[in-house]
Amino acid sequence: MQAELGEQRANALVRNALGDLYRQFGEQFRKAKQEKDLGKFVGSAFRTYARDGALDYDVVEQSEDAFAINVRGCRYAEFYKALGEPELGFLLVCTADFPTAEGFAATSNSRAPRPSCRARPIATSATGERVSRIEATE
Repeated sequence: MQAELGEQRANALVRNALGDLYRQFGEQFRKAKQEKDLGKFVGSAFRTYARDGALDYDVVEQSEDAFAINVRGCRYAEFYKALGEPELGFLLVCTADFPTAEGFAATSNSRAPRPSCRARPIATSATGERVSRIEATE
């Protein structure tokens, strides 16, 4: 696809197509958890993503309206690196944070407005560690 459309356009198409799917995952997860505390339910989500040793991470911040992690190791990334396609792993796995966070905010069982959520990278180190934060926004 990159050869036909160019890398930027092909990657944008993949991100957009998968974004809807990841957003739905976020909505479904939020509905299933029935949890108002952002830190608790996003923490639960990351424990799910990290199951069976898939991620090595430290929780940097966890509160009612924020959750931040430092990812020190990622078997998903190692898998794509072993295939010789590390950028494909980033495209298919890492970029899920942003639309998934949007999905977390989209679901509410009440009529009260829910703050939106956003995922934002804080930093990526030379060793590949990634610090990300999911937070409630007004």
